[in-house]
Amino acid sequence: MKINKKMAAGLTVLALICFLAAAGTAVSGYSFDSQRIEDQNMAPRIPVLEELGIFDGTETLPGGEKRNLYTENGKEDRYYWFGSDVLGRDIFTRTWTGARISLAIAVLAVAIDGAAGTLYGMASGYFGGRTDFIMQRITEILSGIPNLVTATVLILILRPGFLAIALAISITGWINVSRVARAKVLELKEKEFVIAARTQGAGHLWIIFREIFPNMAGQIFATGILAVPEAIFTESFLAFIGLGIPAPGASLGTMINDGFLAFTTHPYMLAPPVAVLCALMLGFYLIAEGLRENAGIPGGEKKRRDNG
Repeated sequence: MKINKKMAAGLTVLALICFLAAAGTAVSGYSFDSQRIEDQNMAPRIPVLEELGIFDGTETLPGGEKRNLYTENGKEDRYYWFGSDVLGRDIFTRTWTGARISLAIAVLAVAIDGAAGTLYGMASGYFGGRTDFIMQRITEILSGIPNLVTATVLILILRPGFLAIALAISITGWINVSRVARAKVLELKEKEFVIAARTQGAGHLWIIFREIFPNMAGQIFATGILAVPEAIFTESFLAFIGLGIPAPGASLGTMINDGFLAFTTHPYMLAPPVAVLCALMLGFYLIAEGLRENAGIPGGEKKRRDNG
């Protein structure tokens, strides 16, 4: 598969974020849940850059006064690259821990969406008739229910947690995938290679999974990639309203919620998780758009020879 500029840019962004999410928590010297009350609300301080007069731990207060808690408290040997929060926890470590958790939740939710939606849509499109009519009416009813309402109710029932949030996000997210799968099956099931397989006595499962599915997998994959940023945003919103990963765990949503509460006095607490969230969503959107522009994806068909 050809990798165009958009895909390359998206893959680069995601590779960098995944690397930092995996290794970033080990290089700061702090754990994501360790609290040092004496180090609370300390502004970002980064070695080398502080020599240039930036990120040197100096913070401008709302009244315009500048202060540096590192020098005031005699902690010149401490470095918090993204600063510390109201409980003295390292924001750098928590941000990359949160990115890892948010990404894992989103990928799990989209995997569930992709599997359920693909199977549902393929069955609906392949068998057609009354089966298709009934299955499509079900999706219309479910699609009329707002996703956030459904997710919120499910989390309240199951209690916030990793698996509960992933299931809540995927509860209606599969509908879009099912529509894409159904449309492709309706297009492909009358193709010559499918008719040839049916003529040779192939069963329904063989035709669906060996003849039709390989020719639509590219478009399903692109649809799934495009759904990941939406899932990340949904997880962040749920965490923002208090239905995210329970403390002391962290996700990008919980980080944004914590930073929002202190934004007027310590804006640096909000900037890192917001920036990582935007970068994640941008990376996935670029990859999805690159897949759509790829010459082999729009048609979704794989050139193949009829058997016999």
